[in-house]
Amino acid sequence: MMNLLGSLVGPVTGLLDKFIEDKDTKNKLAHEIATMAEKQAHEAAMAQVSVNQAEAKHRSLFVAGWRPFVGWICAVALLYHFVLNPIILFGAGWANVEIPELPAFDMDSLMTVLLGMLGLGGLRSYEKSKGLTK
Repeated sequence: MMNLLGSLVGPVTGLLDKFIEDKDTKNKLAHEIATMAEKQAHEAAMAQVSVNQAEAKHRSLFVAGWRPFVGWICAVALLYHFVLNPIILFGAGWANVEIPELPAFDMDSLMTVLLGMLGLGGLRSYEKSKGLTK
């Protein structure tokens, strides 16, 4: 989001060169525009954090339970890909049994989601260890 704001702020500050001759005034306005964009991005991020907190506190499994659900799906897929699939293939080869091709997951997408969730989980654990949350 910040990259998008930067791409919008650049042309606006470039227009200041055409209409404002005083260098100090131009720099002050450019700084105010850039600061305003950063403030808007920060406010949007904080609004998302408050939505996430409200979802996590909700009593309904369908509201608060989606994060654990995604975590368990990632864990099961990781277990299958790195543990079960090789064991099945080894066992079939050892027993000289022909089996159909086993399904494969898009591990790039899975790892993106899993590592993002692990990062958030690590931050949550850090907050709890410092006594910042209950």
